[in-house]
Amino acid sequence: MKDDELPLFYDVLVTGLHDLLASWGVPPASIQWVAVIAGVLLVAGAMVLLAHVLTWLLHALLRKVSITTDSRFDDNLVLEGTPRYVGRIIPLSLAYNLIPSVLADFPQAIRPAELLFFLFFVVLAVRIVRSVMRAGIDTLKDLENFKGKPLDSYAQVFSLILYLFGGLAIFSQLTGQSILAFLATMGAASAVLLLVFKDTLLGFVASVQISANDMVHIGDWIAVPKYGADGEVSEINLTTVKVTNFDKTVTMVPTYALIADSFQNFRSMQRSGARRIKRSIRIKMSSIRHLTAEELERLKRVELLRDHITAAQQEIADHNTSRGVDKALAVNGRNLTNVGLFRKYMELYVLQSPGVRQDLERTVRQLQPDQHGLPLELYCFSSDVKFLGYEQLQADLFDHLLAAVPTFGLEVFEAPASDDLRAIAKDLSLRNA
Repeated sequence: MKDDELPLFYDVLVTGLHDLLASWGVPPASIQWVAVIAGVLLVAGAMVLLAHVLTWLLHALLRKVSITTDSRFDDNLVLEGTPRYVGRIIPLSLAYNLIPSVLADFPQAIRPAELLFFLFFVVLAVRIVRSVMRAGIDTLKDLENFKGKPLDSYAQVFSLILYLFGGLAIFSQLTGQSILAFLATMGAASAVLLLVFKDTLLGFVASVQISANDMVHIGDWIAVPKYGADGEVSEINLTTVKVTNFDKTVTMVPTYALIADSFQNFRSMQRSGARRIKRSIRIKMSSIRHLTAEELERLKRVELLRDHITAAQQEIADHNTSRGVDKALAVNGRNLTNVGLFRKYMELYVLQSPGVRQDLERTVRQLQPDQHGLPLELYCFSSDVKFLGYEQLQADLFDHLLAAVPTFGLEVFEAPASDDLRAIAKDLSLRNA
């Protein structure tokens, strides 16, 4: 049946209903109301039934298509409800064509009813386009080239534009003004719109820059000290970046903050398979001294240092002899020091540690001495980038090195504790007694 034949078909039904009610003695005024109510119920029931049938057919068609394709796009269309929305187009169109016939006895209600259906059409069109867009984005997320990309940000911008044009279409239909005329009028209020949508516009610009410069992916470990964020990126949308911290809290960082402020992204470290260890042991300055021959013989019992001490002693002896150095004082010529040997021991111990990357930089260096002693900084890379393995290796290394410090006649610097102050006070009181 064609669309132009539907009102004629409905008119025949209504005429028959009028004649039936008149034969029962129903007043003409009541006949109009009964006919309208019956017509609305009849059309609504028929359209609901037709919508369900069409939705079922579309679902069946998509299931059949999904069997023959490897793409998940058709599956995502079903999940986003696209068949349900598309199945309502024909019933709404048929119902719209029946409005003049259903409301023939109330012509003043025809225009509001048509406007109401126009609203339904706009909302339906927006939902269809948005569901297709969401299905496409969900499909792209499964592709390797699009993993970690802020696709949700683009979806939000597109949805915002879609809702804006839908609202303009409804406004134009209600007021009778063209959309272009409305946009020209709103040009004067652009400053207000920019102020209202400032965060949205900044977020969109930031999302584009983040994607174009490959700055952040979903799953990246980032640290944004300004916002207390330190964890994995779980979501990137138009206005915020959701960071799941390692203490299982969630921090919402403004998307634009990743462009305006500095932050750390540990993606390269995770990909390289190496995580830096950079920690110092502070040596008490007063414990640093030259080593005597007896002490050197004792330290030769340290397996890692035996060859080094023997070679260093020979080199130093040759140097001092060639220059005629007076060794009555240790400060003359070249000598081995306890802090120098301990620094060498740290280097050799790190070299033989299985958890340390041997193909990357490894060194032990002296930093600037200060009021807290002489820092000996260990700089190397762990082969385990995960939190627990990295911390375990770092703790194992420094457990051993801190315990080895007294072997070299050195002391680790630490600020005086309350017990130290009480011991000093007690000693002074005994001396003055």
